[in-house]
Amino acid sequence: MTSDERESFSSQLTEQLAALVTELDAQTVGCYLSTVDEPPTRAFVEWALDQGKDVLLPVSREDGLLDWAHFDRGAEDLDLLGMPVPTSELLGPMAIDSVDLMLIPAARVDRTGARLGWGRGYFDRTLGSMAHRPPVFAVVYNHEVVDLVPIETHDQGVDGAVTPHGIIRF
Repeated sequence: MTSDERESFSSQLTEQLAALVTELDAQTVGCYLSTVDEPPTRAFVEWALDQGKDVLLPVSREDGLLDWAHFDRGAEDLDLLGMPVPTSELLGPMAIDSVDLMLIPAARVDRTGARLGWGRGYFDRTLGSMAHRPPVFAVVYNHEVVDLVPIETHDQGVDGAVTPHGIIRF
């Protein structure tokens, strides 16, 4: 996709993400700050903060787990994978158990809820170890929802996908 195409989908995606948070009455959301090649989440994160929502963002660790931190506008850096992350206090991997909704990245997601990630397994490990798993939605572009993705035994599925054109439940 061109940068113009990605930009045109930004406000539509933010509207869809906001609609899901509102529908689920989610007060605490696990999300991520997107890279340039991913559907843009930054405007949504800003919207959530403006609405008084608590947003936890992942921070990659060398051991393959994710720490979590509250988003603090303007205070961010890059983690060991080059992903944008907050520089606020790290809360540890178990902090994600307190969220009402998780919004996670995906390369593709299929119509059964199988998710193809970026091959590092961070979110699969997180989802597989949660004591309380809230609704989990992949954030993807419309063309990234496909009929079938390959899965392995460790892969964790999602409950739905949010695209610029709507919310899909599996």
